[in-house]
Amino acid sequence: MKLLKQRVEEMMDFWVPVVFGTFKLLVLGICLFLAIKSHYDGARKEKEKEKEMKAPR
Repeated sequence: MKLLKQRVEEMMDFWVPVVFGTFKLLVLGICLFLAIKSHYDGARKEKEKEKEMKAPR
């Protein structure tokens, strides 16, 4: 029983950081993608608004 408990602890020492690290990288990657996307979308909307203002009516 003691050996089984030790084996589970060894597995937890390895798998917990791997799972949480992977999750953390996934979340950070998604946030980075969305931040860049919103930045470019905002710039595109500003250009369209300027173009609209300059267009003759």
